[in-house]
Amino acid sequence: MRAIWKGAVSFGLVSIGVKVYSATEEKDIRFHQVHREDGGRIRYKRTCSVCGEEVTYDDIAKGYDIGGGEMVILTDEDFAELPLTTSHAIDVLEFVPAEQVDPILYNKAYFLEPEGSATKPYVLLRDALADSERVAIVKVALRQREQLATLRVREGVLLLNTMLWPDEVRQPDFGFLDEDLKVRPPELAMASSLIDSMAGEFEPDAFTDDYRAALQEVIDAKIEGREVVQPEEEEAAPAAAVDLMAALKASVERARAARGEAPEGGAGEPTPISAARSAQKAAKVTKAPAKKAAEKKATAKKAPAKKAAEKKAEPAKKTAAKKTPAKKAPAKKAAEKKAAPRKTA
Repeated sequence: MRAIWKGAVSFGLVSIGVKVYSATEEKDIRFHQVHREDGGRIRYKRTCSVCGEEVTYDDIAKGYDIGGGEMVILTDEDFAELPLTTSHAIDVLEFVPAEQVDPILYNKAYFLEPEGSATKPYVLLRDALADSERVAIVKVALRQREQLATLRVREGVLLLNTMLWPDEVRQPDFGFLDEDLKVRPPELAMASSLIDSMAGEFEPDAFTDDYRAALQEVIDAKIEGREVVQPEEEEAAPAAAVDLMAALKASVERARAARGEAPEGGAGEPTPISAARSAQKAAKVTKAPAKKAAEKKATAKKAPAKKAAEKKAEPAKKTAAKKTPAKKAPAKKAAEKKAAPRKTA
């Protein structure tokens, strides 16, 4: 990276020498304007509207139009004489909670690197700022313009965020703000439920610039002389909602389905998603009774056969039990009679 500014952070009576670097960069694919017929570059010439001559950058000054065809011309010397106390300093004004700074005011971000022997006071300010859980409000002059900015800590480095002045933020002036629109409590509750179902932790790396990737693929294909493969079409955006509650309910179920969560218990009108799930559930319920009936029928067929076999076996056992004593009784009496002693005269 190349430093774009050098100066010092003025922190009370402490001065910390720093170098300023752009913290962000645009990744847009840049194009040149060319002639469609032969690809020749289109050049723009800086010409004077009065004399028609081409003008170099050295001969260009800044002019302020005061109306009526009159122009006030300002040169570099005029700007150099302006009393910019922050021309080479980042002047700390106060420390405030970060949530008090409206994000709409943020403009550009810059990294600050300690210069020379300023490393220790730099680290001291960094650690003290991190412990305070606040941001420093500062003034700094960049590119001949004094700007309001914040100073905070990011990944162990002091980060300078330039800000817009309050009068540079436009006030919204739209007709619907004057309309008396009422939101029903059920609609608000359903919208809150949709927000809850889509809640998550912000991870910037999870998001990609799909358009830039597709455009780069087109350029690469042109260079290599191959056919451009069209990317998969994304789902079309839904049409404007006619029934707001139905659209909210469908959105909640869609978000929960995407997360693999079960839908809420079936209150309310069916949506396309809930209707499909209800049909699947009904099919399962229909199959279950049929299965149970078949099992019951099979059990009923087996039971009479088993009882019949048991009933047939019981008489056979009783008959055997009756016959056995009948055979043994005469034999026993005969033996007893034979064994009895005979009487002598």
